[in-house]
Amino acid sequence: MNRIAGFQGWRALRHRNYRLFYSGQLVSLIGTWMMTVAQGWLVLQLTGDPFDLGVVAAVQFAPVLVLGLFGGLIADSLPKRRTLVATQGFAMVLGLIMSALVFSNAVQVWHVLVIAFLLGCRNAIDMPTRQAFVVEMVGREDISNAVALNSAMFNGARVIGPAVAGLTIGVFGVGPAFLLDALSYLAVIVALLAMREPDLHVRPGIARPESVAAAVVHLREGLSYVRRTKVVLIATAVIGLVSTFGMNFTVVIPPLVKTVLHSDATGYGFLMAATGVGSIISALTIAFSGRTQPIVIGLGAATLGAALVVMSLSGSFAVALVSMFLAGVGGIGMAATANTVIQLNVPDQLRGRVLSVYTTVFAGSTPVGGLVSGAIASSFGAAIAIGLGGAASLLTGLGAITLLRGRTMRPTKPVTPVGTAATAGR
Repeated sequence: MNRIAGFQGWRALRHRNYRLFYSGQLVSLIGTWMMTVAQGWLVLQLTGDPFDLGVVAAVQFAPVLVLGLFGGLIADSLPKRRTLVATQGFAMVLGLIMSALVFSNAVQVWHVLVIAFLLGCRNAIDMPTRQAFVVEMVGREDISNAVALNSAMFNGARVIGPAVAGLTIGVFGVGPAFLLDALSYLAVIVALLAMREPDLHVRPGIARPESVAAAVVHLREGLSYVRRTKVVLIATAVIGLVSTFGMNFTVVIPPLVKTVLHSDATGYGFLMAATGVGSIISALTIAFSGRTQPIVIGLGAATLGAALVVMSLSGSFAVALVSMFLAGVGGIGMAATANTVIQLNVPDQLRGRVLSVYTTVFAGSTPVGGLVSGAIASSFGAAIAIGLGGAASLLTGLGAITLLRGRTMRPTKPVTPVGTAATAGR
C-alpha cells in the first residue's frame, strides 16, 4: 500500500516529456534563484536604499501586469513548446549581458532596470505558456500531481539557488551568479527540443486573432470565465492580495538582514533557502496526498501571514529562519492549491487565458506591492514593512477560509469558446 501511494506521489513523472521538462526546469530555476539573490544584493550595494529594490521589482513585474493577459492569448494560439524555446533563449541572452556588465565593472542601476524590464516582458509570455503547457505533457488525469511536483521543483531550486548564491557572492562576488543563471537556461532549452511531439496531449486551440477587436473578444472571454466561476475568482483574488502585501521577500528581506539581523549575503541566502525548504515540504505533502481541497488556499495564506508577523516582532536570526520556513509552507500551500483548482476548473481552450489572469495577478501585483513595501521599509524600517504585509495576508487568509469552508472540487464541463480552430498540428 505504501509503495502504491509512493508511486502515486510521483505519477506525473511517468510521462517522458514531463521528465525532460522537470529536469531541465530544475537546473534553470536554480540559476534563476541565484540571479534573484545576486540582483537584490547588487542593487543594495549600488544604492544602499531598500526603496530601490522595490523600484527594480516594479520595473521587472510591471510588464506582466500590463501584457500578461496578451501572454495568455499567445499561449492559446501558438505552439507552446516552440514559444517556450524562444522565451528561454531570450532570457539566456539577458543573463549573459548582465554578467558581462558586472564582470567589466561597468554595471549601473539603470542597467539593472533595463534588464529587469526586458525580463518582465519575456515573463509576460513565458509564465502563462509554461503553466498551460503542463497539461499537454501529462494530460488532465495527472495535472494535480504535476502542479504539486512543479511546486516542489520550484522550491527545491529555491533552497539550492539562494544558498549557493549566498556562498558564491561571499567568495567571488555577484558576477558568477549572473553567469551561472545565463548558462542554466541551456538545460531547459535542450529538454524542450528533446521532447517527442506525438506524445503531447495537444487540444484544438483558438484561431489566431487577426485584429485588435478579435484579440479583445478573446481576452474578454477569459476574464468573463474567471468572474463567473466563484472558486476560480476567490483563488485568484487571494493570490493577488497576498502576493501584493506578503510576498515581497526580495524587497524587504535584504534590508532586514543588514539592519536588524546584522548578517550578510550568506545569511540572506539561507533565509531564502529556509522558505524553500518549507515550500518543498508543503508541495510534496500535496503531491502525495492526492487530494485538492480549496480551503487550503485560505489556510496557506493565513500561515504565511502569521509567520511574517512573528518575524517582524523578533530580531533573532533563528526566529527569522523558522518564520521563513513557515512562510514557505503557507505560501506554496496557497499557490499550488490555487493553481490546481484553476487547472481543474478551466476548459482546455481557455486554459492559457484563464491562467494568464492567475499569473498576471500573482506576478503583476509585485510592482505595486514592491513599491509600497520598499517605501515603508525605507521610511520606517524593514520590520514594519514585513509586519504590515503579514497582517494583511493573515486577514486575507481568514476571509478565504470563511468563503471556501466546505467547498470541494467540482470541475466544470468543457465549453467551446469563440474562435476555436482545429489546430492539431500546433
